[in-house]
Amino acid sequence: MKEFKKILFPVDLSESSTKMIPYVQAVAEKFESKIYILFAARVFEHFTSIYVPHPSINKFEKEIIEGAEKRLYEFMDEHFSKFPNTKTAVVAGDASEEILNYIEDRHIDLVIMGTHGRKGMDKIIFGSVAERVVKTSPVPVMVVNPYRTG
Repeated sequence: MKEFKKILFPVDLSESSTKMIPYVQAVAEKFESKIYILFAARVFEHFTSIYVPHPSINKFEKEIIEGAEKRLYEFMDEHFSKFPNTKTAVVAGDASEEILNYIEDRHIDLVIMGTHGRKGMDKIIFGSVAERVVKTSPVPVMVVNPYRTG
């Protein structure tokens, strides 16, 4: 059986991230895996084409990343204290691209992520990070709709 020694858990730090924790913990316990928790912060470089001062955008992005790092550390401390090898990271960019880059860079064995289950216009407008990751990931991806589980 394939062993999953490195598990990537991409989070958006919403309620759905919290609902995914039991799945990540169960797999990590079974395979004695190292857990990598990743938060991808959006970048706003496309707003530089309209009149928004570039330093304002940079400052805002920096504050988002610093806030995410603090919240991610609290999230890890609160939910993964029994997993001492857990690592966290905050990256800036498109979520699906950053997740795929992280898989390659860290030689991840398995991705466990939630989906919001968007449909219709929501899916067209917001897209689906989970769908893009599933379609292009070089490793298995376990996707769970946290709103449809018991």
